[in-house]
Amino acid sequence: MAIDFTTLDLRDALDFAILIEEEARERYQSFTKIVGGRYAGDAADVFKLMVTYETKHGEQLAARRRSLFKDAPRRVRMEMFDDVEAPDRSAPRTFMSARDAMEVAIASEEKARDFFAAALKQVKDPEVRALFSELRAEEEEHRKLLAERLKKLPKGPDLTEADADEPGSDGG
Repeated sequence: MAIDFTTLDLRDALDFAILIEEEARERYQSFTKIVGGRYAGDAADVFKLMVTYETKHGEQLAARRRSLFKDAPRRVRMEMFDDVEAPDRSAPRTFMSARDAMEVAIASEEKARDFFAAALKQVKDPEVRALFSELRAEEEEHRKLLAERLKKLPKGPDLTEADADEPGSDGG
């Protein structure tokens, strides 16, 4: 069952947005286990950072929903969509560089921005349109912030196991 954006009301749109953040958070959490934490600032740290970002954004949306709709039950479920903001399941790999991990995160923010831009073409409800416009702008802002962080990361491949074993390296 997919979501019909033409009939979406604000409560359902907020629930949808919260679930998108939850899906992305869960995906990034699983990525931290796949890439493993080997040193400060590695790919696992990038994905952990994204977990905190997605958690914070989801909590902000949830607080907004509670203020408007109290404890009204959700009608939107995670099974109704897939991969709106969550990074591609095949993205992580062992010994992935922090730079590569940041590029995965940027691509996810772009994907979410593009999703909201496309959904806006179908949304009829003015409150939902306003929310989706806001979310589209937030995803673009997130993308820009991550792109700035990317500029600060070293260029080139990640440490290899051989590099980590060399005398004088940070890995040993």
